Amino acid sequence: MGVSTANPAEGVRLVTADYPPVNALPVQGWYDLADAVRAAGRDPAVRCVVLAAAGRGFNAGVDIKELQRDPGQDALLGANRGCYEAFAAVYECEVPVVAAVQGFCLGGGIGLVGNADAIVASDDAVFGLPELDRGALGAATHLARLVPQHLMRALYYTSRTATAGELERHGSVWRVVPRAGLEAAALELAREIARKDGTLIRMAKAAINGIDPVDVRRSYRFEQGFTFEANLAGVAARVRDTFGKGEGS
Repeated sequence: MGVSTANPAEGVRLVTADYPPVNALPVQGWYDLADAVRAAGRDPAVRCVVLAAAGRGFNAGVDIKELQRDPGQDALLGANRGCYEAFAAVYECEVPVVAAVQGFCLGGGIGLVGNADAIVASDDAVFGLPELDRGALGAATHLARLVPQHLMRALYYTSRTATAGELERHGSVWRVVPRAGLEAAALELAREIARKDGTLIRMAKAAINGIDPVDVRRSYRFEQGFTFEANLAGVAARVRDTFGKGEGS
């Protein structure tokens, strides 16, 4: 359990998150994921990173139960900072990052894939932000990188999800494959990228980040401020306490 790394092909680093049962990451998990991605980017032998997850789904966001167990704000602050670090690590990784997504990709999972350079998804993958049902606000910055603006708003306000096939039609998912072939498809793309010159691919990543129309780090940090405001107002805890208790969860 935790974050593991492997080198499945020349120039490719595989970073895998495994937090049963649903890959809802605890505070330390976000930091560990950030550290693994940053280390991969710093390694001169790595020219592409594949970000993957074990189990039923790619990522279910933060560990809500960890927040509920904390009578103060430490867990919330830790989750905010940990998510920020993990999302930034993917975006700022010195080489391209390919996200391999299966099952559910929710909440913080959107932050990870929205900052990735390419997404390969299984045909059962769904993407969404249930934040309003969890007493939180955030990652609309990253959902807006996956779907058009009005669809992002509708998905955000309703907490509904979009399928991998829908995202493929919007051009944000590179390829949709059966779940059994997900890792192979992600590695195929990663190997193709990794065949490029290592110095040039790093320059390409820096150049593309430099022309982004939205500063994703600043934009996401702005969103996080409203999450903390909701907690200070008491509304976040009230909504969060419905988690796992029926329709409001």
